[in-house]
Amino acid sequence: MLSVGILTLGCKVNTYESEYIINKLQAANYEIKDFKDICDIYIINTCTVTNTSDIKSKKMIRNAINRNPNAIVIAMGCFIEANKDYDIPGLDIVIGNKDKSKIVSIIEEYLAKKEQIKRLYTKDVSEFEDMFITNFHNRTRAFVKIQDGCENFCSYCIIPYVRGKCRSKEKNKVLAEISTLVKSGYHEIVLTGIHTGNYGVDLEYNFANLLQEIIKIPNLKRLRISSIEITELTPEVLAVIKSSNIIVDHLHIPLQAGSDEILKLMNRKYDLKYFFEKIAEIRKIRPNISLSTDIIVGFPGETLELFAKTITTARSLAFSKIHVFPYSERKNTKAISLPNKVDNTEKKRRARQLLELSRELEEKYMQKFINEQVEVLTEEYKEGYTYGHTSNFLHVKIKGELPHNTFVVVKILRIDYPYCIGKL
Repeated sequence: MLSVGILTLGCKVNTYESEYIINKLQAANYEIKDFKDICDIYIINTCTVTNTSDIKSKKMIRNAINRNPNAIVIAMGCFIEANKDYDIPGLDIVIGNKDKSKIVSIIEEYLAKKEQIKRLYTKDVSEFEDMFITNFHNRTRAFVKIQDGCENFCSYCIIPYVRGKCRSKEKNKVLAEISTLVKSGYHEIVLTGIHTGNYGVDLEYNFANLLQEIIKIPNLKRLRISSIEITELTPEVLAVIKSSNIIVDHLHIPLQAGSDEILKLMNRKYDLKYFFEKIAEIRKIRPNISLSTDIIVGFPGETLELFAKTITTARSLAFSKIHVFPYSERKNTKAISLPNKVDNTEKKRRARQLLELSRELEEKYMQKFINEQVEVLTEEYKEGYTYGHTSNFLHVKIKGELPHNTFVVVKILRIDYPYCIGKL
C-alpha cells in the first residue's frame, strides 16, 4: 500500500478539492498520512493569489522532494497554472486546475511509465469538473463546491487567468451532495466557489434559486456562504436570507478598498454609496449579523489620505472582522502597470494599522453577546476545553468535554480574545 501526504494551500475551493482527492485515494487503497511524514507520494495543492502564496508553494514542493528523494511528488493548482514552465528536478507530476479528479489514474499512469506527466490547459476549460464528497476528515463543517472560475477581472487579481471562465455545478448534483452529507451527520454546510454568488450564470437558474432549494433539505441545520460579492446580494438572495433561519447570521463580503478612487482603479463593480446602502439593507433584515470582509492595502495610487478613507470606511461599516492583504503584484494583471506604487515598508505599516482596527471591531462585536444565550456547534476538545462556533461565527470556548458535533446552548460570560468564554 502506497502512502500519500497531501498539503493544501489557499482557499476553501482547494480544501474541497483536496478532500475529494483524499476520498478517491482511500477508495483506491492508498494510505493517507501526514504531509510531514515520510511518504511514497506527496501532493501539494498550490495557491498563487499573492507573492507570499507563490513563495510558500515553491517552498513546500522543495520540502517534499528533499524529505524523500524517492517519492513521487505532485504539484497541482493555481501556482502551477500561473507558472506553466515551472519545473525542478524531482517534480514528477504537474496538474493545473483541471483533472484533479483523475488523480488516481494519473498516478497509475506515472507508475507504469515512470515519465513526468504535465496536464495544463485552463483556457480550454468550459465545463464544471464534477466532484462528489460523502465524508470530510477531521471537519465538523462540510464544504460543497458549487462553482468554479471568475470573469470579473479585478485589476489586481490573477485568479481569472488560472481558474478560467465561470461554470457551475448542476443544481440537482449540489442538492444530492448536500443531502448525502447531512445524512452522514453534518449539521452545517459551507457553499464555496471562486465566484460563489455568480452561481448559475451558465445555467437556467441562479444563486437565489439554489438557496431556495437547499434550505428545504431535511435535517440541514446551518447553511453558510463562504464569500459573496456585494453586487450578488440581490433582492432575491436577500429575500431567502430574510425568510430562512437555516442560513447563518454571518456573511463574508469583500470590500477591498474604502475609497471610490481605489475601487475604480481596482475595477470593482460598485462604489461606496452602493456598498453602504446594501449593508444597511442586510442589517435591516438581520440586525445582529456578523459581516466580515477583505481589504487590500498599498494598492498603486493609494495615498495616505485614501488609506485614511479606508480606515474611516471600515470603522463606519462596523465589520466584525477584516482580513488584510498587502497589495501583491501579479503578472498579466492590469494593476502591475499602474503608477504610484507604495513601498513594502509602508504597505506593512498600513496592514498593521488595519489589523489593529480589525481587532477593535471584533471585540466590540463580540461584547454585544456577553450575558446572551447562543447556540454552539461543538468542533473539538483540547486541554480541558470544548471549542465551537455559533451561527454568527463567534468562536466559543467552554470548560469541560462535550460531545463532538453537537449543538449546545451556552451563555457568553466574557471575552478572552479571540474566544468568547461560554458556560452551559
